[in-house]
Amino acid sequence: MDVSLTLWVLTIVGLCALIAADFFIGRKPHDVSVKEAGIWTVVWIVLAALFGLGLLILEGGRPAGEFFAGYITEKSLSVDNLFVFVLIMAKFAVPSKYQQRVLLVGVLIALVLRAIFIAAGAAIIASFSWVFYIFGAFLIWTAWKLIQEARADQEDEEYEENKLLKAAERRFGVADRYHGTKLWIQQNGKRVMTPMLVVMLAIGTTDVLFALDSIPAIFGLTQDPYIVFTANAFALMGLRQLYFLIGGLLRKLVHLSYGLSIILGFIGVKLVLHALHESGVHVPEISIPVSLGVICSVLVVTTITSLRASRKQAQAEAATGPADTPAKTDIDV
Repeated sequence: MDVSLTLWVLTIVGLCALIAADFFIGRKPHDVSVKEAGIWTVVWIVLAALFGLGLLILEGGRPAGEFFAGYITEKSLSVDNLFVFVLIMAKFAVPSKYQQRVLLVGVLIALVLRAIFIAAGAAIIASFSWVFYIFGAFLIWTAWKLIQEARADQEDEEYEENKLLKAAERRFGVADRYHGTKLWIQQNGKRVMTPMLVVMLAIGTTDVLFALDSIPAIFGLTQDPYIVFTANAFALMGLRQLYFLIGGLLRKLVHLSYGLSIILGFIGVKLVLHALHESGVHVPEISIPVSLGVICSVLVVTTITSLRASRKQAQAEAATGPADTPAKTDIDV
């Protein structure tokens, strides 16, 4: 897909306008209701669908298919990010009315960092086709690691700050409490960070770790930097509302890691086949329609099995719960 500089500029300006509108509407700190989160989640999904439809009309079926496959993949991987976001919010005891501001700025930081990753990845792929072997092997290894983590007991999982964040806290210092939405304050004659800034940096920089598998994954679906960037942008910008919408549902998606591991493993195999094809080996390549079908099917099956498993677990707990408490008739006797 031949993308002019003008189209790049218009796309970035359009995204900035949407982000500014989102920020302006939610500029006043408040508790986000399920209704508000649901409306904005639908808005961002519709905007992504309209963008994909525009690609279909202007550029044809292949770019549109690559965008939708990349968008759905990035969106599903982003849902896994929400687990960590919940841990970060709990770690820093973020007041509920400030959480939307934290997520908005944190996601913006993540988007900028991902744009750098995408530019670097596109440059590497353009120069070295053998990098697809590395990307494919890395995704297959990540898929196996996800399965191992899903089978492990993670009840006591806690968020641990990365080294960059710890270094910033030592260098600038951190205030002992939140000061509204302020990022910096004067304390004892010294300018220090507030916990608000720290948690924003935590979310933004932590997302970089997730980008290590999501960026190679989407490059396995398309090598077009424009589609990679826009799919990431739309997936990330709807993440804040999704956090409030399905925050309570996250614990019920008990099979999500298995589904994501299948998707990453599938894309890893697709990358290896593509690398072999580029090397002159006659192997079948997986088409975009097949990729899109596999990704959607895995997500649907994973969601259904997760909800069924959660419901059975809840019913089992409800059935065994009263057994631990003496019946009223026994107490009377």
